[in-house]
Amino acid sequence: SRCAQVGVRAALLGARPQLRIAPFRLASNAPRAASTAKLSEDFADGTSSVYVEEMYRSWQEDPSSVHKSWDVYFRSVDKGAFPGDAFVPPSQASPPSGGGGGVMFSEEVLDDSNKLQSLRRAYRVVGHRLSNLDPLGLHKAPVLPELDIKTYGWTEADLKKKVYLGHQTSGHLNPDSNWVTLGDYIQKMRDTYCGNIGIEYMHIPYRDQCDWIRDQMEKVVKYEYTAKEKEQILRRLAFTHLFERFLEKKHPGTKRFGLDGGESMIPGMKAMIDRGAELGVNEVVIGMAHRGRLNVLANVVRKPLQDIFSEFKGTELESEQHRGFSGDVKYHLGTSHDRMTPHGQVHISVVANPSHLEAVNPVVEGKVRGKQYFIGDRERKKVLPVLIHGDAAMAGQGVVSETLMLSELNGYRTGGTVHIVINNQIGFTTDWRDSRSSPYPTDICKSISVPIFHVNGDDPEAVNWVMVKAIEYRQRFGKDCVVDIWCYRRHGHNESDQPEFTQPLMYQKIRSLKPNLELYAEMLAKEGAVPKERYEQGLNDINEIYENGFRDSQNYEYKPASWLSSFWQGFKGPNQLSRIRNTGAKMDILQTVGAALVRLPESFSPHKTLVRLLKAKQKMFETGQGVDWATAEALAFGTLLLEGFHVRLSGQDVQRGTFSHRHAVVIDQKTNEPHTPLNHISPDQPETICVHNSSLSEFGVMGFELGYSLVSPNALVLWEAQFGDFANGAQVIIDQFLSCGELKWFRQCGLVLLLPHGYDGQGPEHSSARLERYLTLTNSNPMKPPTPELAIQQSNWQVVNVTTPANYFHVLRRQIHRQFRKPLIVMSPKSLLRHRLCVSRLDEFDDVGDDTRFFTVIGDTHAQLAEPSKVRRVVFCTGKIYFELLEAREEAGEWNVALVRIEQLAPFPFPEVKEQADLYPNAELMWCQEEPQNMGAYSFIFHHMIHAVPGRGKDLLYAGREPHAATATGSPLTHSKEQKALLNAAFAPSS
Repeated sequence: SRCAQVGVRAALLGARPQLRIAPFRLASNAPRAASTAKLSEDFADGTSSVYVEEMYRSWQEDPSSVHKSWDVYFRSVDKGAFPGDAFVPPSQASPPSGGGGGVMFSEEVLDDSNKLQSLRRAYRVVGHRLSNLDPLGLHKAPVLPELDIKTYGWTEADLKKKVYLGHQTSGHLNPDSNWVTLGDYIQKMRDTYCGNIGIEYMHIPYRDQCDWIRDQMEKVVKYEYTAKEKEQILRRLAFTHLFERFLEKKHPGTKRFGLDGGESMIPGMKAMIDRGAELGVNEVVIGMAHRGRLNVLANVVRKPLQDIFSEFKGTELESEQHRGFSGDVKYHLGTSHDRMTPHGQVHISVVANPSHLEAVNPVVEGKVRGKQYFIGDRERKKVLPVLIHGDAAMAGQGVVSETLMLSELNGYRTGGTVHIVINNQIGFTTDWRDSRSSPYPTDICKSISVPIFHVNGDDPEAVNWVMVKAIEYRQRFGKDCVVDIWCYRRHGHNESDQPEFTQPLMYQKIRSLKPNLELYAEMLAKEGAVPKERYEQGLNDINEIYENGFRDSQNYEYKPASWLSSFWQGFKGPNQLSRIRNTGAKMDILQTVGAALVRLPESFSPHKTLVRLLKAKQKMFETGQGVDWATAEALAFGTLLLEGFHVRLSGQDVQRGTFSHRHAVVIDQKTNEPHTPLNHISPDQPETICVHNSSLSEFGVMGFELGYSLVSPNALVLWEAQFGDFANGAQVIIDQFLSCGELKWFRQCGLVLLLPHGYDGQGPEHSSARLERYLTLTNSNPMKPPTPELAIQQSNWQVVNVTTPANYFHVLRRQIHRQFRKPLIVMSPKSLLRHRLCVSRLDEFDDVGDDTRFFTVIGDTHAQLAEPSKVRRVVFCTGKIYFELLEAREEAGEWNVALVRIEQLAPFPFPEVKEQADLYPNAELMWCQEEPQNMGAYSFIFHHMIHAVPGRGKDLLYAGREPHAATATGSPLTHSKEQKALLNAAFAPSS
């Protein structure tokens, strides 16, 4: 059986109406014949422009290296002819001799030859538009003049004529004979490019990739499975189909977002994984939405059936072990499992995700990149990312494009992703015509020059073949490949939905269709490959497997670790006490790192400003004074590297730093070569730092780094915003993954967000990282202070706004030196990066004494401060405003006002805040901030102060901007007046 052939395909689909392919014979409304010059111009301006340029470069080096027609064309262009008029039939210029007798070709022969090559190219470029892809037969074939023989000046009478094609390369569209019959050759092109498989690849500007794809497509027989192979496809299809039927029987009407109508994807995925294992893949990471997820978990990943079935009756989360967790619905959960293939074991995991479609894509890519780093997969052949998309989501969600644009970047490439589109031809209730402006949902993928296979989902053998070709392409070229499976959704958006409200004709058609499994079984029975009796016995065996799994689920004991893609041995859960570790470093280690920071290769030519900065940095280590923010950060990174912890920093402009402060990567001014000082601390340092400037993306890149951070607890992974204001471009990652991922999916994450924040008069889009949003998302209960020892472990994340380089150093190292992981949100500074008062002593970084750790609260230790009993006001604050308050107090001489910095806002440091308030028993309490009153930390602080300082906290005063819709003013003058007013309010006389 050759399912790619139209005749046999008709047998597979039975009496189902087919997508009619317009015949290549003349149509009454066919366009008039175009000149060969016009055809040449169309192709040069279209998808073949890169190909023509490549031919031209080859011709410039050796005119004999191209076909004679191209030789004549290029000579005409070089003489000044306009490209559209440059075509001259080769015989008029210098006709070549024929086969072996020295016979000269006529102008007609050469003109026909050139036109047939143009027609063949047209089939390669747009033949997919006439492919038989739609199982429903609702899509109408377009009229394509470039595939109509009349466009080329031929008539039906010409279909039997012999046309000179010339000897080309392998493949049945490049025959051994120099002459072909026109009609037969056109039919071959239709069979190749207009069957149940369509392919888009001529947009790829790389000759070797196009040649490889062409060789796969233009074989006389693309694929011909043995009876044993067909039975395997059938059995896999049966497992898929019966899984949906079993759930429908056991849980009628329950949402499961089944794969009904797209079942052929599962056998295709399994074939892809089998072939991938043969080609060196030993781990697969899958990201997908809810449709078909349970089937993928059961039949691709092989998550234990009792796990899946037990989730339908719900999971108890009230035990002490699970206290504080929310869990998630069954079609959002992830898992991991080892699966045996004919070529060895493959570890397969599905990443947990929210309902926000496509949001998981960058998370998967980051996770794969992290795995590749930690196993040393430098060629990126061992770990495979697979993304399963819906058709509407792929076209509509911007994160798809953001993720695709990472695929070829040095800091983010994963060696290629296999994209699978479950093309239901509908999005919830929206017709495909209303959900995109392009013919296919996959057209966005052309932007990264990768092949796109379109395949009829009711042809399981064709699906198998394209899935295998996708992994072969990925492993060979290290690039993405796309498989667009045209299928349908047998039910509505979910099993209780009523789709006839909005798609009555589509669903009338769907209700009349036999399931894919029945069609394929009937075809194999007719062929004699799988007798009906054996097929029916196989169905009984599969149903028995599902029944056994269901019985086992009745007494199943829930294990949270089964939801994880891996289990971090020895790490503590939220309700298990973790010991506190020292975050300081030995002074000799600090000096070693410092020496590396100021050391450049002998041949390196630095920027003159960098020379000055390095001299200042060297002085810091010589004197032990004036350590600034960037140096503190580098010390944190460098000491972790020497301790064997990997560090990765990513984001827009992070190598230099938005504010020219970091210079983690420096550039040779003569050679443009980069140098990363922290990777040259010592010859035997156990780990490296990766600092990558990212694309101009927040959603995609933050998601990528979150995925990277999930791989190993032995890495400090940071994402930095250009300005904190722009982080809300990644709000889905923040809201749905970072803030609550552990509570929903039992998966710890230690990602650090660096969000530049502070009011410097730069306007409403360059002032605020929206501190209030992160505090609102914190699970801190102001009326129920947690046990201090478990406060951070039971918090969903940490939010800090630190004011000293030393405290920044310690909070970064604290991320690693403890037995659990939590996200860390840092309101990082801008003006403080070079502020004369925002410096630390080097001995504040060492591991000696009580002051070498992170301080959640810093009290007022100024020598001129009044005695505690005479202090009239305690102003609590956080971040940059402290230094302005400090200068304003000195100017005003208000030494009876104490300034207390809350460095860690969440989880709220109840004991430390109370201790500071109790120091000043006669003082009123005030909160001062730069942000408007409805923003910043005020609301969060107010409610927590009530219970942190009983009796006094409820009277908390406020000094700051009035409530406002915009974060800040765009007027520097207004900014200065507002800033002065809030500082005056902080020191105003007590009431």
